[in-house]
Amino acid sequence: MRYFNAECARWWLVAALLLTVGIPLAHADTLDIVKDRGYVQCGVTTGFAGFSAPDAKGHWRGLDVDMCRAVAAAVFGDASKFKAVPLNSQQRFTALQSGEIDVLTRNTTVTEQRDTALGAIHAGINFYDGQGFLVPKSLGVKSAKELNGATICMQTGTSNENTLADWARANHITYKPVVIEQFNEVVSAFAAGRCDVFTTDASGLASIRIASLKNPDAYEVLPEIISKEPLGPFVRQGDDVWLNVVKWSLMAMIDAEELGITSANVDQELKSPNPDVRRLLGVTPGAGKNLHLGEKWAYDIIRQVGNYGESYDRNVGMKSPLKIPRGLNALWNKGGLMYALPVR
Repeated sequence: MRYFNAECARWWLVAALLLTVGIPLAHADTLDIVKDRGYVQCGVTTGFAGFSAPDAKGHWRGLDVDMCRAVAAAVFGDASKFKAVPLNSQQRFTALQSGEIDVLTRNTTVTEQRDTALGAIHAGINFYDGQGFLVPKSLGVKSAKELNGATICMQTGTSNENTLADWARANHITYKPVVIEQFNEVVSAFAAGRCDVFTTDASGLASIRIASLKNPDAYEVLPEIISKEPLGPFVRQGDDVWLNVVKWSLMAMIDAEELGITSANVDQELKSPNPDVRRLLGVTPGAGKNLHLGEKWAYDIIRQVGNYGESYDRNVGMKSPLKIPRGLNALWNKGGLMYALPVR
């Protein structure tokens, strides 16, 4: 989900405060700070099933948590060396800029404003998404174009309001917005019947339907997707060494899937004659040194977290309650957009 100019205003306020107390905006030594601390601090959601949410034992799980775990594995050789810091939509960039977190791994859309004006920069895309609509089947609609006159719930502080308004205007649809600040309160309002429709990213709708509604089968996500929402991790601008660590941790997971390396066969693949496999797994040295990491950085990610496909399947795919098809998140050679930059 995206922000408007209010997000930019918050960033400038934080920037002014940091400069006032003499704290630099760019933390170019984040990798050293993380190593000295002994764990990675990752900004996550306050609870978004499939992406970042605590399980019954209080352990954080999800696709975005796996991104965090991958960074921890790359830096420490131990995917458990991370701390999840729950943040709502309004807190996330402030927490990143203030140094409260090292990396934002929280279903956050990459936009031009965020990549330029907020002192943050994205480190890749780990999920391609788009804004959609969730409705009770009892409403009797099969298309978003049948929603004329509907009451629609959404969260404030995101781009959902403007995107919906633009789409509705273009399609000659009128609606009554119910805009609420806290995401969980939006979910509660929809579940209580205060609105006919819930609109947010389609992945969020799938998560809400399975995890937050008493009778998931009584609801459905309509087929229309009305925006582009490429989601991925963010770090601070000017922090190039740390940016490389986060970016290439994601690339390693995607590359491993392309090369057929899994958490189950990674030890066997250490003997592979394939030069791409040997470089990725550190058998042929160089990549680790380039990243200021050990040469087994990618091996540790794959062994402990798995490749991108493994992470997708268990968290949001067909092996999860959400059962979201790969779609755009399939590998580039299987009809999707996931494409790993080469490790060489």
